[in-house]
Amino acid sequence: MKAAVAAALLAAAGWAQAQAAAPTTAPPCAPDPLGGRSLYLRGSFNNWGSLDAQRFNWACASYQLVTRLAGEHSFKVGDEGWSGDADFGADPASTASPSRLVARGRELKQRFTGTYRFTLTMTDAKSPTLQIETCPVEAAPLGATTLYMRGTMNNWAALDDFAFQFSCDAYYLNTKLSGRHEFKIADAGWTASASLGAGTGAYLKEGGGNIALNFEGDNTLRLAWAGGRPQLALGPRSFADPSAKAVDNPVALSLRFDSRAASHKAPFGAVTAGTEVDFMLEALPGVDKLTLVIERRRLEGNQEVLEYSEAARVAMARSSAAGIDRWRARHRFPDVSVAGYWFEAEIGGQRFAYQNNRDAVFWTREKGSGGLGAVAELPAAKGAIRRFRQTVYAADFKVPEWAPDIVYYYIFPDRFRNGDKRNDPQPGLTKYHDGTVEWHKNWLDKPWKPGDGSDDRYNNDFFGGDLAGIIEKLDYIKDLGANTIYMTPVFKAASNHKYDTANFKQIDPAFGSDADFERLTREATQRGIRVIPDTSLNHTGQDSIYFDRFGNHGGQGALGGAFAGGKINPASPYARWYSFDTTQAEPDKQYRGWVGIADLPELNKAEPSYRRFAYGDRDSVMKLWLDRGAAGWRMDVAPWISDDFWREWRSAIKAHRPDALTIAETWFDASKYFLGDMFDSTMNYIFRNTVQEYAAGGDATKLVPNLELMREAYPRPAFYALMNLLSSHDQARALHHFGWHDDTQDPSVIALAKQRLKLAVLFQMTYPGAPTVYYGDEVGVTGGDDPYNRATYPWADLGGQPDNNLLAEFKRLIKLRHDHAVLRRGSLSAPLFVDAQVIVLAREHEGTWAITATNNGDGARTISVTLPAGAKHGYHDMLGGGASIDVKDGRLTLTTPPLYGTVLISR
Repeated sequence: MKAAVAAALLAAAGWAQAQAAAPTTAPPCAPDPLGGRSLYLRGSFNNWGSLDAQRFNWACASYQLVTRLAGEHSFKVGDEGWSGDADFGADPASTASPSRLVARGRELKQRFTGTYRFTLTMTDAKSPTLQIETCPVEAAPLGATTLYMRGTMNNWAALDDFAFQFSCDAYYLNTKLSGRHEFKIADAGWTASASLGAGTGAYLKEGGGNIALNFEGDNTLRLAWAGGRPQLALGPRSFADPSAKAVDNPVALSLRFDSRAASHKAPFGAVTAGTEVDFMLEALPGVDKLTLVIERRRLEGNQEVLEYSEAARVAMARSSAAGIDRWRARHRFPDVSVAGYWFEAEIGGQRFAYQNNRDAVFWTREKGSGGLGAVAELPAAKGAIRRFRQTVYAADFKVPEWAPDIVYYYIFPDRFRNGDKRNDPQPGLTKYHDGTVEWHKNWLDKPWKPGDGSDDRYNNDFFGGDLAGIIEKLDYIKDLGANTIYMTPVFKAASNHKYDTANFKQIDPAFGSDADFERLTREATQRGIRVIPDTSLNHTGQDSIYFDRFGNHGGQGALGGAFAGGKINPASPYARWYSFDTTQAEPDKQYRGWVGIADLPELNKAEPSYRRFAYGDRDSVMKLWLDRGAAGWRMDVAPWISDDFWREWRSAIKAHRPDALTIAETWFDASKYFLGDMFDSTMNYIFRNTVQEYAAGGDATKLVPNLELMREAYPRPAFYALMNLLSSHDQARALHHFGWHDDTQDPSVIALAKQRLKLAVLFQMTYPGAPTVYYGDEVGVTGGDDPYNRATYPWADLGGQPDNNLLAEFKRLIKLRHDHAVLRRGSLSAPLFVDAQVIVLAREHEGTWAITATNNGDGARTISVTLPAGAKHGYHDMLGGGASIDVKDGRLTLTTPPLYGTVLISR
């Protein structure tokens, strides 16, 4: 399942889509006519000073200021020095409104009684116009709630770059987007009363459909309440964002701290509880005071819960040499936590925050990738500060010893191989809720969904893949080089994906039997392959023995067969496992579905009897399948489950099976899950997006910070166990991303997509973590979003055409990883070289060195790099026939081919 509330989920929940409006083509923004100098409203209300509270902000074609004033006042508009070209007063010859101003004009006078918006339009820089509007309301309609634009442009996440700001009369958001985007407007937690979608015309409504608009260039979205109804408008850039002011103080701009530089912070990266960390920040002389501010992040639930509380303020001590001041401080991090830190500087009476940079991290709400930071004026709201993050984990945190050596084969069972036709679902006989299933007679069909000629139900079409099919192909998986199978759920459920669990303790009959699961794990073990199953402890299916909405399971579920005339069943042993609202008449509204999906009733994870069933009892779900041969667990939608649940869960699993591997489904920065008390690993979607974008031709200098964030933030045991995937059942396959779509006919486009995949796999197989091959990628399976990313494996004996040349390349690169421990377990330092196209990395393990270089350009590149101290001086080119390459004067020169790379292993 997706960890972000994505468009497919919204559609599955029955939400409609709004009609796309005609594109609003915005004219390009004009540059600030004063070249960055600040303008202020200066008058008797502020002793004619230039105060931040009355500073204008530039917005494409005008300056804007919203401020509260009271009483009768005289005022003018000017910069800090009353410069000749920035000292504006009233034009004595003009009585029009808005007022025309002129240089060195007379004072303006007005009585004020509230909050006002001042707009200074600079059509004529020598005689601008000033419009003064009374703001109709004093406070935002939703109070302190922050609203976000959440949609296809940001993976439906609540990101600061897409946060609306209330100003004067409406919520405003400046955008720079192109093309059609679907979105909703919601707070961080998708609170029902603060989640707005398409309604009637321009009006929005709570729980409405996806809004669909076409964007082009610099736009402003305006959300206002008209007659008590929210109304959304899109127009050219018109909002002056007060948070966009750039710092121009030269001393402030000289502040420098790099969280990954040993001279600025030591030790590097995540640390164990009780560790003292040294900090050093450099600056030009002129800083009056520097304070290291340590904060502690609230660890709770999903990333929408993003709060820090101050833990310590440490005065920094100054030393000077060669015209540079160095400010130092030390802090001991006593407890397991995710800490935040930043630096508060006082310079000439002004206060600044030196904070994390503005890099966006894939899928992650919190901005900043670590490394070199940035300075800003100290914001009034501390929540606007971008903290550097410091992971502090338990000293006894360890993952199973075998984790760094994993190569996963990732299977969606219904689509991999049909090994036993006797258990195939039968239309008309096999139930699907209150209906039946659909069946593909042709193994090579495309998956079906409503609207393409199949019925009107999602996820009820089957191909017949099963556990017997996986067993039949274990030798194929071993020959590929994979040593661990991860498979999506196989427990009894109505759907083809099985995340709507009907019985946690039974294999789905269409997949085989409980004995087949044990046979799979036993025969896999004989081939050196482990098996890791998947399930969700967050929700069940509505068609389950626990809920039984359709009366298919004896009516003992918590809803007791509602469609068959039943009602909420308080006598059910599972009644306390769900949250009900007995005041509702409609069955869909009587219970909470996960993210609003009625098919997935959300479990009450705080209920003790459920916790015992899930992991506490001797025959609990988790322990039962470990005893039947599972090597660990991958847990679906982990962020929707409380942290205290996962802490108890981990303790129970590790006590029962210490070498079991625990994997979370998270899509964003997962640092808080790696403190030693929850998970060993995660599905690494940050890696997926980074490597996909790089292999597709993206600028490596902008992408590598995503990887460096994880190297710095994740404890080493977790970093080397990460499930590094390129494709998944929740996102379009890699080949689709690289340009090979269902309607692609051009052989050159297909060949290019495959070459980009080879580049991505090369990077994957030479990087720390556990490379993950999604079934079929290795033989050229493509497909877009769900369900097309869940296509069948094209077995040749069933008429398929697997790409055996691509398969051979996968095998070669996987074997290279297995043959050289340095590629699995070697240390990783900062890149030796990064430009837009080339990434050069160095790794070392037990005296063996590896130098890897990848190139996403269409031409060969020759690169010369200085090797780290202690690196070997002679190397073999492992992809170039074993040719020898020598280091000269500490520098290594290598040539990397286009859309591929080079792997050098020391002699």
